[in-house]
Amino acid sequence: MDHLRLLCEIGELNWIFSDSASTQTFLQRIVTIVAGHMQAEVCSVYLYDEAREELTLKATKGLSPASVEQVRLKLGEGLVGLALQELRPVCEPIASVNPHFKFFPGILEEQFESFLVVPILRNTARIGALTVQRRQEHPFGDQDVLALRALASQLANIIENAQLLMTLQARPQGVPAGVPDGKLLTGKVASEGLACAEVVVVDKERFLGQVLQFDVDRVYTLDDFHRAVAATERQVRAAQRLLEERFAEDVSLIFASHLLMLRDTALLGSMAERIEAGDAPPAAILKTAKHYIDMFAQNDNAYVREKAHDLKDLTLRLLRNLIAGQEELSLWRDRIVIARDLFPSDLLQMASEGVSGLIVTGGGTTAHIALLARSLRVPLVIVDAPHLLSLPDKTTILLDGDRGRVFVDPAPTVVADFKANLRARRTLEADKGSMQPVTRTQDGHRIRLLANVNLLSDVPIARDLAAEGIGLYRTEVPFLVRSAFPTEDEQVAVYRKLVDGLPDRPITFRTLDIGGDKILAYLSSPPERNPSLGFRSIRFCLEHREVFVPQLRAILRASAGVQAQIMFPMIVSLEEFLEARRALRACIEALAAESVPHNANPEIGMMVEVPAVVELIDAFAREADFFAVGTNDFIQYTLAADRTNERVARFYLPHHPSVLRAITRVVEVARRHNREVSVCGDMAHEERYLPFFLGIGVRALSVDPLYLPRVQRAIGRLTVGAAETLAREVLAQTTVGAIGDLLAVHAERLCSPGTD
Repeated sequence: MDHLRLLCEIGELNWIFSDSASTQTFLQRIVTIVAGHMQAEVCSVYLYDEAREELTLKATKGLSPASVEQVRLKLGEGLVGLALQELRPVCEPIASVNPHFKFFPGILEEQFESFLVVPILRNTARIGALTVQRRQEHPFGDQDVLALRALASQLANIIENAQLLMTLQARPQGVPAGVPDGKLLTGKVASEGLACAEVVVVDKERFLGQVLQFDVDRVYTLDDFHRAVAATERQVRAAQRLLEERFAEDVSLIFASHLLMLRDTALLGSMAERIEAGDAPPAAILKTAKHYIDMFAQNDNAYVREKAHDLKDLTLRLLRNLIAGQEELSLWRDRIVIARDLFPSDLLQMASEGVSGLIVTGGGTTAHIALLARSLRVPLVIVDAPHLLSLPDKTTILLDGDRGRVFVDPAPTVVADFKANLRARRTLEADKGSMQPVTRTQDGHRIRLLANVNLLSDVPIARDLAAEGIGLYRTEVPFLVRSAFPTEDEQVAVYRKLVDGLPDRPITFRTLDIGGDKILAYLSSPPERNPSLGFRSIRFCLEHREVFVPQLRAILRASAGVQAQIMFPMIVSLEEFLEARRALRACIEALAAESVPHNANPEIGMMVEVPAVVELIDAFAREADFFAVGTNDFIQYTLAADRTNERVARFYLPHHPSVLRAITRVVEVARRHNREVSVCGDMAHEERYLPFFLGIGVRALSVDPLYLPRVQRAIGRLTVGAAETLAREVLAQTTVGAIGDLLAVHAERLCSPGTD
């Protein structure tokens, strides 16, 4: 049906949301729009109170307006309560004959017997219900059920934010010392690049204290407060539009809660009441925000606790717009941000507003933030220096993301060196046009050079750089940048854009790899002492089929008619691989039975990331179509060194003999079974390891697009004969130091033109 397509358009939902003056008008517009699309005389939204196990009618089109807030149903009561209790749609051509039907006199629904209700869910959490009703002669069909379910899944996140704000109605009754000038700090490169700009410090732990840096001696009025609110809303909407323009993953909804908070009468009303009672507007904003931040932070629900983060960001914007006296275009544009930790939503927001660079002082920042920063082309250095959080705003910072260096208030000579490096980088960027469609060694051996893709914005770069395909698409990124699990249809839309962006080239989809250093803020799960060794990746997916199956179906649907590979991460046992493959094949059979276009014969492979796989690699090679060595995890699990822990960084050694021998065994067995094996971790783009990989027989490398020109040039200077000699010498060594010396000596000789 045509309305199914219209209902699933996220742009329309954004318009409904952005154009609403309050959460109540937003819900009212939803029911009006849905009633029109569904050709229904009645549409209603009910929200669920988990503590009371009760549904309340919050908005309706077609029933008596007086019924809003008055109609209440217990979980399991009436058709609406039944649908939410059993987490399924209920469709009745004559509602009143169903024994669960509950009659409410005076709400004017007697004439609308055809009844359809679907639950609104976030994962398995109950949010509410969406209902439509028609006259008896126009019953709802299967397509109507599909349409309403699709819309409910699209609305779940925004409606949950609305529910959160509508239920929280309670009313609330010196510059630190800086770092010495000229200080040079060395950290870990997470995303390469150069930046020189004034700093903005974002320390969530002492957020409210930042207001002390403002000039609060001026007398502000209630009108000033309202102007600041309007300015803040304009900024947030502008940031949302920028995200919509730059990224195709529908990540702009990360601002949904910001906009809802700006329209919430409880939140803004409390601030206004304090001002009218005599509080200065900055103090009124701070006191009210602190009340809600504390309330969110103490909530048992992890999703609600995360809203404290959104409110902190929003309050900072509001205070700055109030005290600055004029609307700022952006908090981050042309600035270097220093933060204790970052969420994916932080990074996306800052990148959309033109941040120059990022410095993270440790803590919660993890590897997926580095991946996003690379995709967004934002320099990022992680440095163990909490005292940087004490820097006053507008301190000049030089960020060398190529070498992991941070200069505080740099001297003129350092700035001159920086400018020279920047000119060299621009020369390198201009050199990208020299990329060849086929990568060969100096002695003519073909090497498949593929691209890793994190965000869809990587795809045009990979295409322009003549990547031979996508060797690793990290499908968890659309999950990480959202505040709820994407639906099957939402994933199809994202994956299809990926496929369309690189036509006629192979694409390897890695199924969802969450856990460890990739945490979903909206996933309610108990904390783990060691998440890297915990409930993650394929373990999570096989346990949560309600997440795994929609993703598999989405990949199959999006890759119809193209050359696609699907691989499973963090495989430990043959049983795990076979179970995951059975799930995939069951999805293929189901889609065929439903006559849904799909890829009926993808190649099915696995990541090699856990040492347990090595001893069983011969058995795996008889079952898997291909392998991809994820060196980052493989190294940390082999050497028991957490790659995100700076305290053990010196133990994370890619050239450890056990690591190199294990990879060699995997490659040798895979080639004996005629199975391709690629390398897709960070080692794949580090030039010192390229001769070793070619020497042991690796003929496919997958790297972030940024590294494609560099890797192709390095391969072009190598010969396979010399690489094989180096590999034999390396594998004969038993100490890390000896291997390091060999790589250092031979790399220069192997990369010199004319050597063999």
